[in-house]
Amino acid sequence: MNFYRDIDKYKDNIAVITDRKERLTYKELLSDSDVLMNNLEKRTVLFLVCRNCIESICAYIGALRNGIVPVMINEEMNRELFYNLYNIYKPAYLYGPENWNNLEQSNPERIGKYREFVMYRTGFKERHKLNDKLALLLTTSGSTGSPKLVRQSYVNIVSNARAISEYLELNEGERPITTLPMNYTYGLSIINSHLLVGAAILLTDYTLLNREFWNFFKEEGATSFGGVPYTYEILKKLRFFRMELPSLKTMTQAGGKLSPELHKEFARYAEENNKRFVVMYGQTEATARMAYLPWNKSIEKCGSMGIAIPGGKLWLRDEEGNAVTESDVIGELIYEGENVTLGYAETAEDLEKDDERGGVLETGDMAKCDSDGYFYIVGRKKRFLKIFGNRVNLDEAERMIKEEFTELDCACAGLDDKLYVFVTIQEDRTIQAVKRFLAQKTGLNPTAFSVKAIDKLPKNEAGKTLYKNLEMFYD
Repeated sequence: MNFYRDIDKYKDNIAVITDRKERLTYKELLSDSDVLMNNLEKRTVLFLVCRNCIESICAYIGALRNGIVPVMINEEMNRELFYNLYNIYKPAYLYGPENWNNLEQSNPERIGKYREFVMYRTGFKERHKLNDKLALLLTTSGSTGSPKLVRQSYVNIVSNARAISEYLELNEGERPITTLPMNYTYGLSIINSHLLVGAAILLTDYTLLNREFWNFFKEEGATSFGGVPYTYEILKKLRFFRMELPSLKTMTQAGGKLSPELHKEFARYAEENNKRFVVMYGQTEATARMAYLPWNKSIEKCGSMGIAIPGGKLWLRDEEGNAVTESDVIGELIYEGENVTLGYAETAEDLEKDDERGGVLETGDMAKCDSDGYFYIVGRKKRFLKIFGNRVNLDEAERMIKEEFTELDCACAGLDDKLYVFVTIQEDRTIQAVKRFLAQKTGLNPTAFSVKAIDKLPKNEAGKTLYKNLEMFYD
């Protein structure tokens, strides 16, 4: 079950277009992919350094078509983390940009070149036993130094791509533009779902803040883009609603919960301009997507993560392990589907493991379901504190602060009996106002709260706050 063996039926379609005016048809892309992997030993591990470029996509497709298992590496990955992964998983091959700055210590043997990327054979002699189902390895979105990888199967990738293409009604005429790194599960799912239907992907590493991005967008007639909450915060600051983008049809959002205010603004913009705004929910552990909010429900069900993707099932479990059957009762969100991944790897030996999840994922998210069957995330299972005997939801506290202080970027973390709020505004009056607001809203003594100003909130490439990195600021 590997659709990258079958997409040659689109051979005459344009597969990729770059911001450097390069174009490759599906026939050319698949030919280059196979040639790149022809001389590599099958069922081995390849560290694939990712950019939104032809070289990276070519290697990704070639690996999946030829039974090689890629570990998707962020080009900007911290050197210490990279070498930690490199020495734990001991890949047979490494593929990345020529003169990539993390190559010095590994000293691999150069065995080929494709455009601006080079294929290397590493010095590792070990050959790991790989499970036959294993197709792909991704770092978890929260990884800062962990060797933990998510093990995805060929079935996972295909089933999720099909579900996404079905609910977004994708076809050959689509032209998505890359706004997310392809080593990130959301960014990769956009690539997978559009290649599945024979669409043309617009490849760029320019960001929304670059004029070149918008020039490329308009010149090539981009039809869609995806973004995390931070993306939409940036778009609003860029006065996106005033832009003339006649080719744009669909905007998707995942990677965390969007504030209700931003959700409403983009949903209304889409409705008034004959476009679609689709909020989605997913995790790397479920390949990418588990739920979506149909575009025509975006305003009516504002704040909802939606319903299960085609072929999937969502339900809630209470603290005793029983299914929640009443509406608006909070429980842990459980997902079932073919796209639930095989499990984690923390050592090279784990790559031989079979499916450990059996198609069932405990998401770790707390949610409720309304009477119409639409789900709403209320927080993380572990994002709760006990303060003076009261259970406090950190995500809810964060949401309340952001709604009250609309210009404030903040993050809530802490320990039992002490909730820390980190803000990027240094003004003492703002700090005191946040503290008073929380005390008033929760009814707790102000001594339960510590509001601290820091220069910048730590975030990963997907724009998610790295709460673990805030612990250094605790008293």
